[in-house]
Amino acid sequence: MSVALHTLPAVVGSGPAVGGLRARRLQPRLAPLRASSVETASAVVVSLNAEVEVEKKRDEPADVRGKVVVEEAALEALYDDGFGRVTVKEYFAAARAISTDDGGPPRWFCPVEAGQPAVDNAPLLLFLPGTDGVGMGLILHHKSLGRVFEVRCLHIPVNDRTPFEGLLQIIESSIKNENGLSPNRPIYLIGDSFGGCLALSVAARNPQIDLVLILINPATSFSKTPLQPILPVLEAMPSDLYVTVPYLLSFVMGDPLKMAMVSVGNNLSPPETLQKLSDSLTSMLPLLSELADIIPRDTLFWKLKLLKSGAAFTNSRLHAVQAEVLLLASGNDNLLPSGEEADRLFKSLKNCRVRYFKDNGHTLLLEDGANLLSVIKGANMYRRGRQRDPVTDYLPPTSSEFKKTFDEDHKLFHLALSPVMLSTLENGEIVRGLAGVPDQGPVLFVGYHALMGIELSPLYEEFLREKKTIIRGMAHPILFGGQHESSRQELSRFDTISMYGGLPVTPINMYRLLERNQFVLLYPGGVREALHRKGESYKLFWPDQPEFVRMAARFGATIIPFGFVGEDDVLELVLDYNDQKSIPYLREWIESINQEAQRVRDSVEGEDGNQDMYIPALLPKVPGRFYYLFGKPIEMKRMSNVVRDRKSANEVYLHIKSEVENAMSYLKRKREEDPYRSIAQRALYNASWGITNKGKKGTIS
Repeated sequence: MSVALHTLPAVVGSGPAVGGLRARRLQPRLAPLRASSVETASAVVVSLNAEVEVEKKRDEPADVRGKVVVEEAALEALYDDGFGRVTVKEYFAAARAISTDDGGPPRWFCPVEAGQPAVDNAPLLLFLPGTDGVGMGLILHHKSLGRVFEVRCLHIPVNDRTPFEGLLQIIESSIKNENGLSPNRPIYLIGDSFGGCLALSVAARNPQIDLVLILINPATSFSKTPLQPILPVLEAMPSDLYVTVPYLLSFVMGDPLKMAMVSVGNNLSPPETLQKLSDSLTSMLPLLSELADIIPRDTLFWKLKLLKSGAAFTNSRLHAVQAEVLLLASGNDNLLPSGEEADRLFKSLKNCRVRYFKDNGHTLLLEDGANLLSVIKGANMYRRGRQRDPVTDYLPPTSSEFKKTFDEDHKLFHLALSPVMLSTLENGEIVRGLAGVPDQGPVLFVGYHALMGIELSPLYEEFLREKKTIIRGMAHPILFGGQHESSRQELSRFDTISMYGGLPVTPINMYRLLERNQFVLLYPGGVREALHRKGESYKLFWPDQPEFVRMAARFGATIIPFGFVGEDDVLELVLDYNDQKSIPYLREWIESINQEAQRVRDSVEGEDGNQDMYIPALLPKVPGRFYYLFGKPIEMKRMSNVVRDRKSANEVYLHIKSEVENAMSYLKRKREEDPYRSIAQRALYNASWGITNKGKKGTIS
């Protein structure tokens, strides 16, 4: 690879695309980008106890009421994000190509692989590199991030000696220029190690600019590095021995096995995986010695001094950081105490969340298991305006995310349960699969919420796999706020819910989803149903509020009632809400978390309105099987009278509730007839006929 960067000031501009890099002119711009599309949406006000009303823009004609067009992320479900195709070998090749000093100052470049964003008004993303300074540390993520961000990377030439505050001025000049052109567009600063110090310092000095910081093992803890005792030894080391230093440091900075695993497929057999890993590791290890060329002796010592001054400068200004911060910390970082630093910054910064990667090393962005875009999406940190819009800022799951979730993380869970999906055609016939579900929205799924929402994962997978349909699940707001996260918060089920379409259950969110012809999942029973007590399996806790029926009628949506059974074949409830309320310590904990949680049913009396959160104590059972039945579609476009006639709406509401109960009764009867309900029988069948036939036996319709 032949790469050259033009010798031009960082804030002025640069040249054409060269060898995989595209130089970027930062100023002047011919014209600012369009204002945030989120701001062009009409303000929507929805009442649960009154008519659905919409406050329209003053110049909007009345005949298009309910048809507001909003620019949204123009990406299809399971689009190809390119993640996983680039390896550490490409990093070394690119770093070697641009590390040749051209005598120029620090400057920005746009990676050609990032391309043009596929979404309107994509936010700007500035990558601030680690100690190497080459700016290629994001190379594994260029393509995936480039679909939804305008990506630029800072390159600091190998012999550049710009002090820390000088680098801050270069970055500040760029963000001030961009903010002046698009004041409503957020600017993301991705700070890797030393770049984390730069990002925090820029945020502290510019609280008036809308910044979002993504910090990866920030070097604010450099004074506590385990390498401190040997730094004087490095400075005294003879030049002819220096070639060994970067090679040794590479093993301290990152995990070679994690780096090599990036290019290893996830669906290989154990022997194939071992062979592929061996080949990848063998080809990668010789490249580590090239760090001596990327970071020469004098440059390394300068960088160490820069790290020391940068960390001190940043730590003295942490109190002034107002920006949103997402901190990615590695538990196996041998260069910095990143876990302990995450604890400190989590407490010190006003608005900081953490994602902890316990098995990764310092070079997290170059290692397997960390898809940066997925982490941002899971933490609900992607936005295109000043406030995140859960409807228009949502990004669909990518093909690599789908494979990671359902072909790896949830694979054994789904194999053990072998879910059966049934749907009902318009003529009432029940068939295997989702043929009875419409292909076009708006569609509103209304059903039973199983214990702990255990039914969700197979449901999401099947709709994506069979129909490439995203189900936007309405969930309790507590799942999205991050109030109960810790400084060692690992990627969790809550992140997965957000990635696959979950959003807070509010009338306005539901209104705007149906307005955009989307597929919406609603559980009228809410938390009370999902966290039911002993002896309440398959019991509905629906309040007497038919407003979702009227809203569906307003948009001519299709309502699909559905039932689910199987939780009692998988889990046994040991300690429920009533049991825990009788234990003093647990009672106090339940009361404390519910005092802080947003209330969603204060107006509903009785048990239907009891939405207290708690964590039930569960014991696993030998797995049975999951069964789903999607009932006959109910076309609301033929029921315009329901919008204003509460009595008619209530009749439809009771009909839907009855259909859900009938679906569960049907599934309970039919599973008794299923010869493959037992995992033992399914295992025997799979052993005889192969696991790919797992869904073809045991049809219960």
